Amino acid sequence: MAPERTAGQLPIILALGTTQTLAWASSYYLPAILADPIARDLGVSSNWIFAAFSASLVISAMLGPRVGRQIDLFGGRPVLSMSNLTLAAGLALLGVSSSIPVLVGAWLLLGIGMGCGLYDAAFAALGRIYGDAARRPITGITLMAGFASTVGWPLTAWGLESIGWRNTCFAWALAHILIGLPLNFFMLPAVKGAKAIAAAAIKPHIPIDRTMILLAFTFATAWTVTGAMAAHMPRILEAAGATTVQAVAAGALFGPAQVVARIIEASFLSRYHPLLSTRLACLTHPIGAAILAVAGGAASSAFAIFFGLGNGILTIARGTLPLAIFGPKNYGYRLGLVGAPARMAQAAAPLLFGLLIDTMGSRVLIVSSALSLSAFLALCLLRQRPT
Repeated sequence: MAPERTAGQLPIILALGTTQTLAWASSYYLPAILADPIARDLGVSSNWIFAAFSASLVISAMLGPRVGRQIDLFGGRPVLSMSNLTLAAGLALLGVSSSIPVLVGAWLLLGIGMGCGLYDAAFAALGRIYGDAARRPITGITLMAGFASTVGWPLTAWGLESIGWRNTCFAWALAHILIGLPLNFFMLPAVKGAKAIAAAAIKPHIPIDRTMILLAFTFATAWTVTGAMAAHMPRILEAAGATTVQAVAAGALFGPAQVVARIIEASFLSRYHPLLSTRLACLTHPIGAAILAVAGGAASSAFAIFFGLGNGILTIARGTLPLAIFGPKNYGYRLGLVGAPARMAQAAAPLLFGLLIDTMGSRVLIVSSALSLSAFLALCLLRQRPT
């Protein structure tokens, strides 16, 4: 199956960058702002909201291989367009939630939408369009969507204060219909002869070999650290001696550090195999943790910057490294297989690290650093192949 190519990458990068920013802001980043007010309004603990959110991430992980296979066959246009409809339905249902069953149903829909509409699906769509040349577009959309929390959190917080959490959910749902759906449907190219290709296609057999296992392990450990830090970084920094102001200031540097790393990846590191940048990215978290351990809470900003730099490149590597090693054939399906353990780990990490922090305090960074170093060692066992 030859990948379809278009003359200009920029319109598709801008379209997918916009829809990815919208998808992340209105799903993954939503509980950070709305969990407490939803819990208060429903008269339940906020743990119910985070439990439903974790379940949605598990559903997203389970759908990964199937979604990737559909994109390999039909392209990203129908799958990503369907994600907008599903996310809109989930947000609308969340907005009318008045009981736990309805709340859980809303997050199940959102989990399906995330499985069809976040990075792995977008990466697979770009692989289907550009083949081996997808590295630059993948970097481009992550540059834009790296601001999802920077855009999404203030907008959600503003909506909460001005129109309430229910209408905020409705507003995000409307954005998917008016912005996300048209961009995904009209800007992504249709795959010519997709029905005939699908009718003749046989489900590929992708062996879970040593390379696949090492990649899955690398991304699972890296995303465990990412999920843990996203949920607990301010708490960990305060346990290390930072003031609340220092911890918040450090958190504000995380997003810009990710974007800087992606600019470096798009410029200087793009001339090298993605293995190099991924290995370097696995070392930044332990370096930041070591600085924090030596200098204490005053080094919170340095820790956040190092962690953000690594995380920014690891997000890109999740799409570019499998492409560089295996090529574009069955790329979406392979990406779903490799990414499923990472999404599972990301779902479990907040709870597991929350328990560890209760007993270890800031020394939990020993655990996260060990995970990052184990990912680095796994990458050192991979054989580099030409891009």
